[in-house]
Amino acid sequence: MASNEDSIRLEVTRYRPDGDSEPQLQEYDVPLRREWTVLDGLNHVKDEVDTTLSFRWSCRMGICGSCGMNVDGEPKLTCATFLSDYAPGPIRVEPLSNFPIIRDLVVDIDDFMQKLPKVSPWIIRDDDVTEIDGEYLQTPEELDAYKQFSMCINCMLCYAACPVYGLDPEFMGPAAIALAERYDLDSRDHGARERLDVLIEHEGVWGCTFVGECTTVCPKHVDPAGAIQRYKLKAAKENVKAFVLPRFLQ
Repeated sequence: MASNEDSIRLEVTRYRPDGDSEPQLQEYDVPLRREWTVLDGLNHVKDEVDTTLSFRWSCRMGICGSCGMNVDGEPKLTCATFLSDYAPGPIRVEPLSNFPIIRDLVVDIDDFMQKLPKVSPWIIRDDDVTEIDGEYLQTPEELDAYKQFSMCINCMLCYAACPVYGLDPEFMGPAAIALAERYDLDSRDHGARERLDVLIEHEGVWGCTFVGECTTVCPKHVDPAGAIQRYKLKAAKENVKAFVLPRFLQ
């Protein structure tokens, strides 16, 4: 049952691994203020009602990506999701799907942290140029080529929305592939072949069935689904080239 018009009820997942056999919901009534976000509501609970509630947050500005949770079943940044949009409530707040729960609303993202370095999300150069030799200059057009993929904040909303990652944890996942594409499109980078060798495998891009939810839920308007399709095209071309050309010409 929803609370009165001056407050709104939060149904929050609670899970304490040292005592609970499974997660359960706990209800809290918080002030319904127009400028308050879901994160403000959780902080009110933490500060005024129940100090044991655990959740991640940091910048409150949609930059750090640490406050991602499921809000009424959808992956959201809770610092950018307003309570008033869900009035009269209640609002269900749960940990992101597809990740093990550590405690309450905190999930374990170690799987992503282990996969991300495999796609080398940094600039790779063939030459050995130091900072003393000068800057790698780019034109505005060269910057625009990869800029949208560089907006990824690793919030994990795309992994929580991805049905493929939910079924196959070996899948590299949307954010890692989007970041690989970001560096492939960077005019300063020479590492495209190295990344393709990783993503051409089954657990790379081929597991994706192009549901597109990763792009839909991204709070920074990155297009991981588009990056995956671009990589599939590159991988297909590479496979054709390997089939028709002698090895020394590849």
